[in-house]
Amino acid sequence: MSDTPRSTRIPSDPAAPGPGADGGTAADRAYAHVKERILSGDLEGGELISEGEIADGLQMSRTPVREAFLRLQTEGWMRLYPKRGAAITPIKPREVDEVIEARALVEAHAVASVAADPARAADLAAALTMIIDRQQRAAAADDLAGFAVADADFHGSIAAASDNDLLINFYLGLRDRQRRMTRDSVQRSPGAQDRILDQHRELVDLIAAQDADGFAARISEHLDDIHRH
Repeated sequence: MSDTPRSTRIPSDPAAPGPGADGGTAADRAYAHVKERILSGDLEGGELISEGEIADGLQMSRTPVREAFLRLQTEGWMRLYPKRGAAITPIKPREVDEVIEARALVEAHAVASVAADPARAADLAAALTMIIDRQQRAAAADDLAGFAVADADFHGSIAAASDNDLLINFYLGLRDRQRRMTRDSVQRSPGAQDRILDQHRELVDLIAAQDADGFAARISEHLDDIHRH
């Protein structure tokens, strides 16, 4: 067990290395580049892109881009159409429902696991407050992608407090979809950032008060408000 308290650990992003990363093959770099553009909202659902467009932009041949596209299709991020290119998969209502349900269950369980320990609850609340500050700065800078990353860090840190590696790894698997959903929600609703920040502060107050039941109710309301409206 690490000396770092689990309640303050921010899970690392499990995504592949970003564009320009030194490691990985050309296909890995193409995959990371296109996936990041999808998650950041630069490539929107329904948008059509071609292998040639990506290959030219990254100054590589089409072969590694084709490999990257196949991987992204397997993961559900795009659909390939022969001789036409690849269409970015839109966020589907069922995906939203399933991600919200899974996140609410994991986060409520995590807070229940720390609620009986005042020190752990206080540590988690302090760590989350720092992330809210970062999220506030991203909002002030109109950095929607940075805001979505901070949002994923906020909720990921709550999940990490569960001290259950299986649940933490499961939650990490939702991170990319969470980022994309948050970016989409903020873009669609100009007031979403302020609502998210206010509701995050309410969630932190419930954690600090060791109110696990109150948190369980509020996290479901929070996710429903932000992603279904």
